Amino acid sequence: MTLRLNVDSISWKRHFREVANSFGDLVPVVKGNGYGFGRSTLIQHAATLSSEIAVGSVYEVHDVPKNCVAIVLTPAGRELPESLPANIILTVGSLHHIENLKNNSWRGSVVVKLRSSMNRYGANKDELTDVLAALKNAGLTQVGWSIHPPLDGNRSDHLAEIKNWMLQISSDLAWFVSHVDANGIKQLRQEFVKNKIRVRSGTALWLGDKSMTHLMADVLDIRAIGQGETAGYRNVKITQDGTIAMIGAGTSHGVHLVGAELSPFHFNQQRLALVEPSHMHTSMVFIPKGDKLPLVGDNVDVQQPLTRVYPDIISWI
Repeated sequence: MTLRLNVDSISWKRHFREVANSFGDLVPVVKGNGYGFGRSTLIQHAATLSSEIAVGSVYEVHDVPKNCVAIVLTPAGRELPESLPANIILTVGSLHHIENLKNNSWRGSVVVKLRSSMNRYGANKDELTDVLAALKNAGLTQVGWSIHPPLDGNRSDHLAEIKNWMLQISSDLAWFVSHVDANGIKQLRQEFVKNKIRVRSGTALWLGDKSMTHLMADVLDIRAIGQGETAGYRNVKITQDGTIAMIGAGTSHGVHLVGAELSPFHFNQQRLALVEPSHMHTSMVFIPKGDKLPLVGDNVDVQQPLTRVYPDIISWI
């Protein structure tokens, strides 16, 4: 049972350094599953790029080395971990977020998140005055502004959102922006020369060109099966003669359907039909009689976003 990620290490290292250089003042993002590489692996590379590293939640700050500052991107909920490092920066975007920190007797530095068209976290124009007043009352120190446009849409629209906020707020504090490419950040810095604009990057930094990575899983067993027989947890009826292959990857690895119904597994440049949705450590696929069969020990390609998978083995080749 193995979900394996092969990485062209030379191309990958060259890529993330080129991206970092193109952004200039960069805060690398290392969160969740570490974009498929694992947080502990990426943290080591991130620390070579910046003394500040962005993480997803307060429960990930302990991954960041003591000589670096952890910037937490997601506002904290009602409960905080029992102990938090002193050198962290939290994010707030509403009165509730500030109240959560106050109720946990947490005092420290924060970035104020501003509302974008993504309509997730962040204060809008009408709420901002109350948020800033609450910060002072709670004894929190603001060190920057944050704006996070959506992924989809026109890049010029994303820049327009950021510019609109920057024009409304007169401040010497740093601006932390996401989902802006190198040309966009160059344009922002040219138009707002007096502002410190910092780029947060994760997906573009670590993943880049998909040709640098290859996700695969091994075939653990195969068996012939006839029309009318059943297979799987749900006793799915087989509609034609063929072969079932057991693949050593499933939901425990973060492997799921592609879209609403497509199998993530491919062999011989053909998509393999799932007998039923993947389960824990094994997925069952059906190969019709006459099609080329994978053998036990062969690998099949796995089509999944690396932002949600947990490979058993990462091979740097």
